[in-house]
Amino acid sequence: MNNKKDDLKLNLGVQPLDTLMIKNKWTNNFIVKNSLSQLTHKQLQKGRKGRRLTAKIQNKILESVNVCLFPKKVEIGDLFTYYGNKSLRD
Repeated sequence: MNNKKDDLKLNLGVQPLDTLMIKNKWTNNFIVKNSLSQLTHKQLQKGRKGRRLTAKIQNKILESVNVCLFPKKVEIGDLFTYYGNKSLRD
């Protein structure tokens, strides 16, 4: 059974990543195609909508966004309102 407290801990609301993508008229597919690592559409969508991600997945998204923004660069804090844990199983 889902606990509301656990649900609030995992769902953090729409992230700045989503705003950046809308502003630049980027689709999930555009970011995934420009990924240098194995980023999936599902991981990116979870990141946009505020489902808590690990630091590793956040870094994959950051890397892909920076490829798309080149020569500009953004930091993790520009894309997410939280910093990912090493493991979400804690």
